[in-house]
Amino acid sequence: MTTLKSKLQEDLNAAIKERDELRSSTLRLTLAAITKEEVAGKEKRELSDDEVLKVITKEAKKRREAADAFAQGGRAESAEREKAEGEVLAAYLPKQLSDDELNAIVAQAVEEAKAAGAEGPRAMGAVMKIVNPKVAGQAEGGRVAAAVKKLLAG
Repeated sequence: MTTLKSKLQEDLNAAIKERDELRSSTLRLTLAAITKEEVAGKEKRELSDDEVLKVITKEAKKRREAADAFAQGGRAESAEREKAEGEVLAAYLPKQLSDDELNAIVAQAVEEAKAAGAEGPRAMGAVMKIVNPKVAGQAEGGRVAAAVKKLLAG
């Protein structure tokens, strides 16, 4: 069974052989982030695929935020680079939910929360608790929270 980490390592080796600078540097940085996470605790350990996914998600989010910042700062070339790195990482992440799919999951969660007695702004936490495990890795926290707020305000 190939772990996600070993897949990244294989893809890095292939990218180096192909002299694909973008892929190899992106994967190298991501593997470094994974290693950093592995030695962060009291003792070194192997990350599970889920934990590796979390690291990749975090790295992809960093790229998106950096791309936005560069674009706003008028540094189009740097923004493009960050975007391209983000796309390399996106290939390892679960497919992101469309707005419609996300809204459907949130709407169902709002109903569940209401049935359990959570209403109004206080329902936010209850709804997030129901939604988060269902969308894990498939939608960014900010997007999820915005969808929940919108439906609760509705």
